[in-house]
Amino acid sequence: MDFDLESAGLRLHVDDAAARVTLDRPERRNAMTPRMWRALAHIGHTLPPTVRIVVFEGAGKSFSTGLDLSVLEGADEDGRELVAAASADTPENRARLDAMIAGFQEGFTWLRRPDIVSIAAVHGHALGAGFQLALSCDIRVLAEDATMSMREAALGLVPDLTGTKPLVERVGLSRAIELCLTARNVGAREAERLGLAEIVVDGPDLAGTVDDLVAALLATPAPAASATKRLLMDAAGNTLSRQSEAERLAQVHRLLALFANE
Repeated sequence: MDFDLESAGLRLHVDDAAARVTLDRPERRNAMTPRMWRALAHIGHTLPPTVRIVVFEGAGKSFSTGLDLSVLEGADEDGRELVAAASADTPENRARLDAMIAGFQEGFTWLRRPDIVSIAAVHGHALGAGFQLALSCDIRVLAEDATMSMREAALGLVPDLTGTKPLVERVGLSRAIELCLTARNVGAREAERLGLAEIVVDGPDLAGTVDDLVAALLATPAPAASATKRLLMDAAGNTLSRQSEAERLAQVHRLLALFANE
């Protein structure tokens, strides 16, 4: 399926090895819709193979205030489809809803690919789905004015855009429960203390800091970067013995590749 990214509220700029995805609904504080999530999935499926870094940013005053609540009122085609499927508890509707949500999640899962490093450049609000997008990225760079919050439970929903796993991994189960069930705001400095932000900078420095980070990441050879990210992603689920074996296998592959190219 092809997408008109502009109508989905997104802009994409690709410059060889780096791509920049801009959430571009500033009049709605970049509130998200199902069409936007499907468009994000489309970007992931169609990125040129040269892309190694993907930066996500928000136009206007916020990164994203999360779900556009008009979707729950059936304000557009996606909303009407969602409301229709939720209107009656039948096996068919449960299957429809499950398939729809799985499609939405594809807009977030591809950010974990080992061949790319994803960066969220967050200013203003990163709420609900916006917070989950930031959590899906490998690295979060926050401006001092950034505010994060998981708002879904307060709306009678649950976080369903792949954000619960990275949240628990970063802050632990108890803190994740507290954050999700109170829906409270987390400022940039607290986010840094909790492990939700890798870098916090003054607002005017956000763009330059992200550019410097992209340059530093691209300085590492692509095969080594991809192999290292894969090792790090698998480390938490591996025993020391299994992880040591994975390191050996990866290093054997890299050494053979390096000397074969000499």
